[in-house]
Amino acid sequence: MGVMMQGFFWDCHKEENRIENWWNHIRENVPLLKKTGITGLWLPPAHKGDQRLGMGYDPYDFFDLGEFDQRGGIPTGFGTRQQLVDLIRCCHENGIQVYADVVYNHCSGGSLEDNPDTASEYYTHFMPASGKFQRDYTYFNPSRYESYDGHDRFGGFPDLCHRNPDVYRSLLEHGAFLVEHIGFDGFRFDLVKGYGSWIITALLEYRYKPEDGRKNQNDNNWEYWRPFGFGESWSGDREIREWMHSCNSWSDNPVSALDFPLRYRLKELCDTPGFSLHELIKPGALFIDQPFNAVTFVDNHDFRDDVNPPVISEKMLAYAFILTHPGYPCIFWKDYFIYQLALPGEPSGIDALISIHERFAGGNTITRFISDDLYIMERSGWDDQPGLIFVLNTREDGWHGRWVDTTRKNTCFKPVAWRGRSNMDTPIESISAQDGRAQFWAPPRGYAVYAPMP
Repeated sequence: MGVMMQGFFWDCHKEENRIENWWNHIRENVPLLKKTGITGLWLPPAHKGDQRLGMGYDPYDFFDLGEFDQRGGIPTGFGTRQQLVDLIRCCHENGIQVYADVVYNHCSGGSLEDNPDTASEYYTHFMPASGKFQRDYTYFNPSRYESYDGHDRFGGFPDLCHRNPDVYRSLLEHGAFLVEHIGFDGFRFDLVKGYGSWIITALLEYRYKPEDGRKNQNDNNWEYWRPFGFGESWSGDREIREWMHSCNSWSDNPVSALDFPLRYRLKELCDTPGFSLHELIKPGALFIDQPFNAVTFVDNHDFRDDVNPPVISEKMLAYAFILTHPGYPCIFWKDYFIYQLALPGEPSGIDALISIHERFAGGNTITRFISDDLYIMERSGWDDQPGLIFVLNTREDGWHGRWVDTTRKNTCFKPVAWRGRSNMDTPIESISAQDGRAQFWAPPRGYAVYAPMP
């Protein structure tokens, strides 16, 4: 499925002193991302927000990507429309798809107006400079179309009423604008609990005709572009499962979802001493229940405070897990570049694991052994990916491993990535016997990945 990079973190352009220049900064790093093996790039909201230099999760003008002089200037906090188009073109030239973060639950920055339907007033009058998607009180809940959509006003922002036909039409127009004219290949849907799943289905089934004429790989007979979509249903496994079922039951372009249940397990793995590895592979996480629709991740822009804390300790254990297991793994820009976990040329960083994911991580996932502190998993291989063996050891006082069955007889398994808290020695290669059995080990509080070699 490739490997995605989340190309931002909260206030990235401010922390990195790249206000109005973030698109250019990413573009400068695109050749590196290609070399690393990144195949998809998730960008922050590109539209102009109420706070022009903010992160864009407060949409004011959906069709202003840094082109109109409003909210205090022309560029967004990330740059101009042309810089964005240049970034996307550069990504496409390097074989990387680009996904737009779309915020369709709410708006911000409107003027105060009376709502005769509710005998109240609120900030619901929008006259954006782009001239598109102008809005008044009839575009927001509560309204004559719908009193409540199952979600309270997020942050006090006016809540879009998606049952208003003009809202529905404008969102489809916006999706087409992003895909056909700007060049995006898909969407990350923010706060999907705030509106009906039918909006997602409509946006993913819309028949897009990009100006650049691109078509989906291995689908040359398809006249239109099928965007990739994944949603932020920040909730438990049941709610995510029900949302995906609602979106995908009658769709020929199913949506994926961020695997929040797995992410919380991974945080426990890294930050909680004594965490049992049995918990990692229990049903309820998307990578197990719906692996072809799971976007797995370790951290993102929302995990940044005491309420939603990031992973603190030994984060590479989590990256080793998502980059060897099923799903579409997403690498966090801050981890890769700011915390310098890439470690190019070394066996202990993200770069080595991305290479392993692309070269070896195919086929069925077979648990060969599991205990509270040792987990050994085999990927059986598929097509040109021959498979791998993943060993995770949470003991603190020494190497840990054992003999297990494999799908390969008389095969040499060589270590291709490894990392331990206090020991970085190279694991010893293992040769499977005539019956397929072989032994695999990992360093203390660490992991090792072995690959079959000819």
